[in-house]
Amino acid sequence: MACLRSLSWRTSCTLVLGLAPVSRHVVYCGRTADLLGRSRAAPLCAPRRLRAAGEIHRFRTSDASQATLASVSPVFTVTKFDKEGNVTSFERKKTELYQELGLQARDLRFQHVMSITTRNNRIIMRMEYVKAVITPECLLILDYRNFNLEQWLFRELPSQLAGDGQLVTYPLPFEFRAIEALLQYWINTLQGKLSVLQPLILETLEALVDPKHSSIDRSKLHVLLQNGKSLSELETDIKIFKESILEILDEEELLEELCLTKWSDPQVFEQSSAGIDHAEEMELLLENYYRLAEDLSNAARELRALIDDSQSIIFINLDSHRNVMMRLNLQLTMGTFSLSLFGLMGVAFGMNLESSLEEDHRVFWLITGIMFMGSGLIWRRLLSFLGRQLEAPLPPLV
Repeated sequence: MACLRSLSWRTSCTLVLGLAPVSRHVVYCGRTADLLGRSRAAPLCAPRRLRAAGEIHRFRTSDASQATLASVSPVFTVTKFDKEGNVTSFERKKTELYQELGLQARDLRFQHVMSITTRNNRIIMRMEYVKAVITPECLLILDYRNFNLEQWLFRELPSQLAGDGQLVTYPLPFEFRAIEALLQYWINTLQGKLSVLQPLILETLEALVDPKHSSIDRSKLHVLLQNGKSLSELETDIKIFKESILEILDEEELLEELCLTKWSDPQVFEQSSAGIDHAEEMELLLENYYRLAEDLSNAARELRALIDDSQSIIFINLDSHRNVMMRLNLQLTMGTFSLSLFGLMGVAFGMNLESSLEEDHRVFWLITGIMFMGSGLIWRRLLSFLGRQLEAPLPPLV
């Protein structure tokens, strides 16, 4: 029976391969071949399915990450000033804002270092807590967090941009007015800091160097130290301001890029009424504020020189007081040495030794007088020796 079953299975398979009529063995072998075919085809189809699943997972992960980044993107409070001085405020996400302005994400990054850069016909100005973007049509101030800055924004800046202020660039395109207004604000801020520090420092130095006061007031020294630190910070700000402007003045291409109207509408402003090119106008504007910054730097440098000179005088006075104390200590030491040297006679007579001299009352006063006179003479000799050593040497004869 086993042989017949084996023969029947082989025969059915042979009939299937030979395209014989269908039988139940043929159906059995057909199912087997179908299963074998599926098992062989599975390795070819599996990678495609896995790749499709991986792509779907990657797309879902990308969408989730984009949604997460969009949700944590900072929201800026933007204050917009147009050419007529109109002011509008609105909130906008950082991703939306730099896409609308045609900038990059790093262009809207807040930095405390002053810089002036251009990108895509936009001017980006950073001045510590001031972040501004200038376009040919408007000025955008991002996230101001200073009360004094708020007063300037809503009281002075709109009128300056509209032409009611004292800006010399009012006949020029809008970007000139915006740049001058921002540079003027920063120069006024630096000037205000210097105006506050200068009287305080001068008053403190006058109190410290006054010859009527023999001692140094420590509270005044502490005030001078604090004011000196503030002056150092101010000098650093002025230096950064000068370097930023000088970097633009040294690059002709940067001067051309700051003239936004040239690239947006060349017909609006090619030359001024005096026949000066727009790039030269920008250069003159920056040179003017560079000169103002140089004047502030010179004033701060003079104030620093006064502090250094006063400190030298204070140190000289302290050294003089220290020398007086050392000299007094040395004189007392020499007097003690002289007195102890002749005090040996009193020590000798004070011992419990008997002699014929203790019976005479005049000997006591004689020995005491010799002790004091000898100590005084030795002390005077030591003081004269000390004076000769401390005398200034005579200049050599020519």
